[in-house]
Order: sequence, then structure tokens, then C-alpha cells
Amino acid sequence: MKHVGRRQLLSLGSALLLAACAQSPQRLAVPPGQRTSWNGRMSLRVDSDPVQSMTAGFDLRGSARQGELALYTPLGSTLARLVWAPGEAEMQWNGQRRSFESMAALTQQATGTALPMDGLFLWLAGEPAHVPGWSADLRDLADGKLVARRSDPLPAVEMRLVFE
Repeated sequence: MKHVGRRQLLSLGSALLLAACAQSPQRLAVPPGQRTSWNGRMSLRVDSDPVQSMTAGFDLRGSARQGELALYTPLGSTLARLVWAPGEAEMQWNGQRRSFESMAALTQQATGTALPMDGLFLWLAGEPAHVPGWSADLRDLADGKLVARRSDPLPAVEMRLVFE
């Protein structure tokens, strides 16, 4: 099986930047704490050397414990699909599947940093969850925007979600 590097996955997102700028966010019809799925656009920036960034359309379903995240190109084709359950996570990308012991391990491999899935789902519910090293700006969540930043440990990371 061909190794899927984080640079390869992140480089796919650079072509998505134009599509991410083409749509404006809409006010969420369902309050944040009552949602069970989210879709829109996401961007992730890892201030490594060199800086890595990606932007993609996304469809997120489930919870921190079990769920699915699909990433899309501007034309709507599937870029990658991540599926997780207790003790396992899988990434489907470029016609291949790769298994991991957790979403933390999967996101570490794909992006260069372990993303805080437990914190993310709490933030999506409108709860100001404490995640070591991370801070989330929930002020615009009802308007369909979430920004989370990690400052410790380095490299710094910024994750932006804009919901449709």
C-alpha cells in the first residue's frame, strides 16, 4: 500500500481555496447544542516548517466517540473520508484505506497534529470545553463560524469551520 503523507493530503486542499471564498456563511437554523451533523467549509493551518494548510468542503456526522468526516473538492467529489469508532479509525483517500488505533493518531498522520475531537464536538454543541493548549472562539457559532487555535505544544495550529 502506498504511504499517504500529511503533505500530500494537505497539498490537495490548496486548490480548494477559491471555492472556500465563493460562499458566505448562513445563520444556523438549528441551535448549536441540538445539531447532529454539520457541513460547510473548513481550513486547517499548521505553522510547521514549511507551513502546511488545507481547505475543503466537509460533512461531519456523529460524535467524538463514533462518526464520519467526508472532505470534498470544489466540484463536490470526495477528497477523503475518515471514519472512527472506539479503538479504531480509518482514512480512505485516493482509492486506498489506512487504519489507525485512534482519531488522534489518524489526524496526527494526516495533518501533522492530533486534532482535539472530544473538544471539537463540545465546541460544536456551544460548550466552552477546556482542551490543553487549545482555545476556541464560540462567539460566532450561532452565525455558523467556529475558530479553534492551538498554541502549545508548537507548532501552532488554527482550525476554522464555516457551516452551511
